[in-house]
Amino acid sequence: MAAFWKPTVDPNYLAEQRAHMVKAQLRERGIQDERVLAAMGKVPREAFVAPEHARDAYADGPLPIGSGQTVSQPYMVAAMVEALQVQPTDRVLEVGAGTGYEAAVLGELAAEVWTIERHADLADKATRILAESGYANVHVVCADGSQGLPEHAPFDKIVVAAGAPTAPPSLIAQLIENGILAVPVGNRVEQQLLIVRKSGGVISTSRHVLCSFVPLVGAEGWQP
Repeated sequence: MAAFWKPTVDPNYLAEQRAHMVKAQLRERGIQDERVLAAMGKVPREAFVAPEHARDAYADGPLPIGSGQTVSQPYMVAAMVEALQVQPTDRVLEVGAGTGYEAAVLGELAAEVWTIERHADLADKATRILAESGYANVHVVCADGSQGLPEHAPFDKIVVAAGAPTAPPSLIAQLIENGILAVPVGNRVEQQLLIVRKSGGVISTSRHVLCSFVPLVGAEGWQP
């Protein structure tokens, strides 16, 4: 279906670039989950960026989407989604929708996805792009993502596409038993991907790749 931002680049070129991205940026860097690789190979990233960036949709880095925000580097999307171990029956919460790219990837893997965006203009774009792209199982909410969505909790998996000073307690509380939270934790410039697991009422954490995300702004993140 047509996207809200309609790219004008040759679709054959974009398809070739998407396939190359999966091979060179993901598979060759160690992404192994075939379901994640298939989802990344299916979702058209060009639909989630402005037309002037469509030709670079599969570049190995983030791209601006307005309001001082970016769509994440494809490798970081794949690394975080793979760490979640998303199952077809999962209910997933994403914090930091942007224009909806990662939510679309999650929508290919999970039963239901809720995604939060604090910028109203981006939340509107994400809603329209996801709807026009056929992702009826993805729901966009404009709110403070650092506090999650208690009215729709609990969630099997939660992913935060913004850098936080610590793992927000509200998000941990909204995980089911044996749930997984992936959140970049550090300062406003550089973070490390933190994987939080809840099992038997005990919280365990492990640290993964270094990364650099826009700040998680909110009551349980950074102050504006």
